[in-house]
Amino acid sequence: MYGMIGKMTTLAGKRAEVLSLLLQAVKEMPGCLSYVVAQDSADENGIWITEVWDSKDSHDASLALPEVKKTIAAARPMIAGFSNQAITTPVGGYGLPAH
Repeated sequence: MYGMIGKMTTLAGKRAEVLSLLLQAVKEMPGCLSYVVAQDSADENGIWITEVWDSKDSHDASLALPEVKKTIAAARPMIAGFSNQAITTPVGGYGLPAH
């Protein structure tokens, strides 16, 4: 499995709009086992995204999906930056297959 955890920071006052875009895009993504979008409780502009994929190839292929490309294009002008990215190797957990 392949995992990513990262923080996205939106422009002031744009977090709700970006959250809405991200949640609309999390429909069918082949190979995606978990995609969790969360508000940062200490940063009013912060969003944490936690992803689990069956492989890095599936993650990389998702970036070419029309719905994902559309979401990236719509959200990009409202994003101030990214930080705290970690690449992980999930080994299981509630809702995930055992490694």
